[in-house]
Amino acid sequence: MPNAAKTAAPQILLCLKWGTRYGSDYVNRTYAMAMRNTTRPLRVVCFTDDPVGIRPEVDVKPMPPFDLPERMRYHPFRRMFIFQKELADLDGNVLHLDLDLLITGSIDAFFDHKPELDFVVAENWTQPGQGIGNMSVFRFRVGALTRVWDRFRPDPMAMMDLYRNSQTFVSRTLGHVDFYPAEWCLSFKHSLVPAWPLNFIKTPALPPEARIVAFTGKPDIDEAARGEWPVTAGWKKLYKHVRPTPWINEHWRS
Repeated sequence: MPNAAKTAAPQILLCLKWGTRYGSDYVNRTYAMAMRNTTRPLRVVCFTDDPVGIRPEVDVKPMPPFDLPERMRYHPFRRMFIFQKELADLDGNVLHLDLDLLITGSIDAFFDHKPELDFVVAENWTQPGQGIGNMSVFRFRVGALTRVWDRFRPDPMAMMDLYRNSQTFVSRTLGHVDFYPAEWCLSFKHSLVPAWPLNFIKTPALPPEARIVAFTGKPDIDEAARGEWPVTAGWKKLYKHVRPTPWINEHWRS
């Protein structure tokens, strides 16, 4: 009898890259981290406006033509296109991961968790208990959430002005969202960096239950590994600090 793990349809991991904030190396590292953290066939798909430098194993697809207001060219709201009825040749449950993430544990459970649901997301670390997902990490069923796109598309600027960000818009449009277990998805600066003043003397630790660590805002992944936290106001240096964190580079590699 054939091995089920070898004959099953590949799981699909989706990432998006547009603009210059993250280079092709972020896509390549995401691919490598995902492959090291799955025991199943996995198809990695990247929608991008610049495929140069992306490793050939990644299934690269062009970003849809830009026909939104210029203010949205580099805004996260631009990814609302994934909630259309059709999304290239993708179907079924798709796991979306932002590029500023560290994969530190198996991603298979993200597909297995409540597979009957059309949408599952990490709870936003800065809004606990408010029903807001953080769209760095979410799974969605292709074509099942067209109400998000249908609400957004007629007047994108109205939705951008009404909501602070795309994740609040999506969460409020859906009305109710289910979250992944909190210990699976952590924020580096909100979950792992010790509180002041311990952050000056204690290195952030990686809990064994963690599967994904998000680096939203600053510091970036490479900065955190080196122990750098860029700040725009000098007084913030009094408390915004992180020690070099070696375990980051153990995971963030091609």
